[in-house]
Amino acid sequence: MKKFGLSKTERIKSKKEFGVVYSKGKTAYSKSRELKASYYFEENSNSPGVKCAFAVYKKSGNAVWRNRVKRLLRESYRLNKHSVVQKCVSRNLQLLLVLSLNSINQHNKKKINLKDVLPSIVDILNQVQSGL
Repeated sequence: MKKFGLSKTERIKSKKEFGVVYSKGKTAYSKSRELKASYYFEENSNSPGVKCAFAVYKKSGNAVWRNRVKRLLRESYRLNKHSVVQKCVSRNLQLLLVLSLNSINQHNKKKINLKDVLPSIVDILNQVQSGL
């Protein structure tokens, strides 16, 4: 696994995994309350590590804006995931993580950049890591 990559095996794709995260998982918010993360730890997993997904509500904005936000979320997660992944692998845990918007939408942020999303992602990853 590459340190800064985000392969298909590192993504949540099945409805079952989404259901587990939303039903049994916990929720963390960034300090600015712009982003939220739903996460669930599975102990003694066969495949320790982190599986992640990125969700943006349809009412947040048009398709172009939503896709840009998802790209920015993926990129900021990809650049900052290494410490969380190492901790999960060392403790034989599998972390299921869904990152999504909380208070950002197209009406209050027409143009969104990586610098708008990056600090919130770092804050959320630190919160999740402290919950290990």
